[in-house]
Amino acid sequence: MIEKQYTILGTAGLHARPTSALVSAVSSFKSDITLEYVGKKVNLKSILGVMSLGVASGTTITIAADGEDEADAIAKVDAIMESEGLGK
Repeated sequence: MIEKQYTILGTAGLHARPTSALVSAVSSFKSDITLEYVGKKVNLKSILGVMSLGVASGTTITIAADGEDEADAIAKVDAIMESEGLGK
């Protein structure tokens, strides 16, 4: 299992467009990928699950991947976070 923390930079937090980009980016991976925010954990492959968290700007999230392609999945999340200006 690989876990990585990100501080959300977007002024609107994780709203629909960046959430959609993240979900689309990880959907094809076989690994289980979760997003944790204020003690709640959801499947990162579920746009409704992620949107239900209401992740705000300036807060920290943890993304974890567990499975055969976990390293590639986290690398893809890193790329989306950077390209979309979502987090660091």
